[in-house]
Amino acid sequence: MTEPAIPVTPLPPASGGAQWLATARCGTAFDVISAPGLFGRRVLERLWSAGPGRGPVAAHRGRLLLFAQAGTAARLPALLRWEEWNRGARLIPPLLCHGVGDVVTVPDGRTAANGQWLVAPQSRHPWLPGPEMLLWACVRAARDGSRRVPEPAIFADDRRGANVYDVSRRR
Repeated sequence: MTEPAIPVTPLPPASGGAQWLATARCGTAFDVISAPGLFGRRVLERLWSAGPGRGPVAAHRGRLLLFAQAGTAARLPALLRWEEWNRGARLIPPLLCHGVGDVVTVPDGRTAANGQWLVAPQSRHPWLPGPEMLLWACVRAARDGSRRVPEPAIFADDRRGANVYDVSRRR
């Protein structure tokens, strides 16, 4: 099953954000956590609805690139293994963690081939989530995604035995 495409609106980084990207190095100023598109969206919803802030986020080839505090790429996988130690099924899809020594292609804002910013860095010191914050968001996103939502009833309880016909296929 393929994941839906992530709708993005191209947003260039502000001048301070562009300077930060030009001078910062992956693993020293930031790490990048690459998540599958649908799961990444759920993580973002958790971070944005109940979390403390919004850090830079890009979409690239069906994945979301979450910029995080330096050291997150080394710490997050161990935290995720610890959190899932007693579960038989994997709830969290594989995340690619880019840290010290890794090179990450960031969107240039001119072409969609290099990805596009969902939240472009707007300052020289953007807010970046740490490993504990991403663990919290990943676990809650996985638990929310694994729950089956019951189908809504067509009728109120008093008409539950009524016959329902599919009229969409009528000639």
